[in-house]
Amino acid sequence: MTSTATDMRQLYRDVILDHSRSPRHFRRMDGATHVADGINPLCGDKLRLYLRLDDDGTIAASSFEGSGCAISVASASLMTETVNGVNAATATRWFGEVTSWLEGPHKEQPIGHGLERLAALDGVRDFPGRVKCATLAWHALSTALNNEAGPASTE
Repeated sequence: MTSTATDMRQLYRDVILDHSRSPRHFRRMDGATHVADGINPLCGDKLRLYLRLDDDGTIAASSFEGSGCAISVASASLMTETVNGVNAATATRWFGEVTSWLEGPHKEQPIGHGLERLAALDGVRDFPGRVKCATLAWHALSTALNNEAGPASTE
């Protein structure tokens, strides 16, 4: 591994640790228009995602609360930062892109446009058991946007 690749992996680790220790948008949201619970039965991650959509379908605000491993919390934090201000259709498309990117077999596949901040999760793809931790918030996002009943699950 080159020095640059090693430096990037360390930077990504630092981003994950920062978001897990100081998650952004970690709070209950009053006035949410969409709410979904998410559970990862494999490692016990649990979260509740709150969204407030404007009349035009823009995600005006998002937040979450719950408990989980560092990857789960960091991913939820990064997700809420990423989807704030985008329309629901874009967020739904991004759900598909992110889960495909994390779960897919193509290790060299880059993350899509508009999702660059999620590159910090790249190392998770090397650990299939942790991919579910990283996708939990995204599954909750899909469940909330589609007004589906029951908790989102990574199983």
